[in-house]
Amino acid sequence: MAKTETGAGTGRRVSAARERLLGTAGQLFYAEGIHTVGVDRLVAEAKVTNATFYRHFRSKEDLAVAYLQSVDQAIRTQIDSLTAADVPTDGILRGIGASLVDQIRSPGYRGCAFLNAAAEFPDPDHPVHRAVVRHRDWFLQTITGLFAEITTEQADHAGRHFVMLRDGAMSAGYLGDPVLAGETLQRGIEGLLRIHAARGQHEPTASASGQASSSVTTVAGIECSPSSQV
Repeated sequence: MAKTETGAGTGRRVSAARERLLGTAGQLFYAEGIHTVGVDRLVAEAKVTNATFYRHFRSKEDLAVAYLQSVDQAIRTQIDSLTAADVPTDGILRGIGASLVDQIRSPGYRGCAFLNAAAEFPDPDHPVHRAVVRHRDWFLQTITGLFAEITTEQADHAGRHFVMLRDGAMSAGYLGDPVLAGETLQRGIEGLLRIHAARGQHEPTASASGQASSSVTTVAGIECSPSSQV
């Protein structure tokens, strides 16, 4: 019988074989693409049988959805832990940006797992595409909510601006210079925060020559890629 362990805080039994499959899929799907990796290879590298695979996942696409959900949950957990801590709202937004910069500059970085998956599954009705959209809807709502805590005036605009900065930096960091992409992202976030704070104060926008705050809280694990551990 396969070993199981109790999921943290869930009271459910988690299959070790399922976790190996999910971890293996995360590494291979992120590094090589979902379409490229076949079930036979997943089974071999996870050291399970075909029967075990299909007991846990109906198809490779079902596993791909679970992979994206695991990345999504890791990001939700990390942001929730930061918002529950005694960190100013602008510090949370800076921290998310700083963590994205760390990811962009990390070895093996291959862009955003969600954007990569959406490119492979363009059909909006496909379960993988829907999983991407669900994550992005949540992320946008979360970022917009943080800007609304600073001021509700044009918080929707600020949230969309932040997400577009993030998307551009993650793509540019993979396709171009990751150091420059990270610096541009942080400068963009800093400028966006200045402008948005000024809206709440009903004052003219601060000079563009202002520098980024020296106090930045890094949010560990805000990554649109799977964990390095299988």
